[in-house]
Amino acid sequence: MSDQQVTDVISLATKIQEDGFSFVSAAQARAWLLEKHVDALDDWAVFDASWESMPLDEYMADGGRYRRRRFATLSAESEGVILLEPHQPHYQSREYNSLNGGVARMYEPIPDAIVQGQSMQGVLHFCRDLFSQMRPKARWHIECHQFRIEASQQEHGQPAPEGVHRDGVDYVLVMMVKRVNISSGTTTLHDLNKQVLDSFTLTNPLDWALVDDKRRMHGVTPVEQIDPALPAYRDVLVMTFTDKSSV
Repeated sequence: MSDQQVTDVISLATKIQEDGFSFVSAAQARAWLLEKHVDALDDWAVFDASWESMPLDEYMADGGRYRRRRFATLSAESEGVILLEPHQPHYQSREYNSLNGGVARMYEPIPDAIVQGQSMQGVLHFCRDLFSQMRPKARWHIECHQFRIEASQQEHGQPAPEGVHRDGVDYVLVMMVKRVNISSGTTTLHDLNKQVLDSFTLTNPLDWALVDDKRRMHGVTPVEQIDPALPAYRDVLVMTFTDKSSV
């Protein structure tokens, strides 16, 4: 399965179960989303534009000024509606985030219109349905993060400033929204001993990396500005799914 092209959702679930991760191309992701809902990406331009004017992440323990961020929390059963929860802090223990963990970080919320829009809802429902194939009775706690990582001649952007890590959840989606005037930003996949298993670069809007966070670690190499006269940044959406059914 590792070397085969995944062209259906059942095979994707099988690949994640076998390998602990999968890359999905933008073309395949788009086809799956539109297969479920023909209007699933009709608001993509508005969705993309929502990465503009995000506030700086003021919690960076390394003093970096390269990350902008918004956040939302949702919940879902293995089927049915996905509910937007009241806004709350994002928290990770230092076990999973040695740089910024141990602090309740309150970020600006992702606007409700973006969370409820076709693009976000399409990706949310696809991931919920996919991960529920592996955990059929799950009660999902879902966190959505909009990240913009900026690069300049003075400072490379760090998509994963904590290094190779786990997020302390069950499953992770990283979705490319856009890359502007940057090089690198390669996603690396590792076993729990940090041995490299694979690497790939999310390049096109809708390229996905899907990770079983219990079994695999991941990282992203720094991004570098290409043309010093132009803005340089990497916009991604990260969704994490944690099964609370046994809590």
